[in-house]
Amino acid sequence: MIDPNIIHVNYIKKEPQSGSYQGMRYMFTKGKNDDGDCMNVTIWPEPLCYVKTPDSQKEMKQFPLTLEGRDLAVEWLNEQYEAQKDRWKP
Repeated sequence: MIDPNIIHVNYIKKEPQSGSYQGMRYMFTKGKNDDGDCMNVTIWPEPLCYVKTPDSQKEMKQFPLTLEGRDLAVEWLNEQYEAQKDRWKP
């Protein structure tokens, strides 16, 4: 499981933060929505990097750019990992 403590909201406010977990890659970026600043969280399968992966293989969801939003985002990442386990196998 992904630990929320490895995701740093203040870092995301300035630069994207990416990582991977057992075949599932993810990226946190700062975005905007109707409520203002937010976190865009994108997942896709290994082995390719974000740029080389076709958009059809990526899933994105937005969360508040707060610690609570980070916790919700990590919960979503862990749920997606479990729900799509076959997708993350190399």
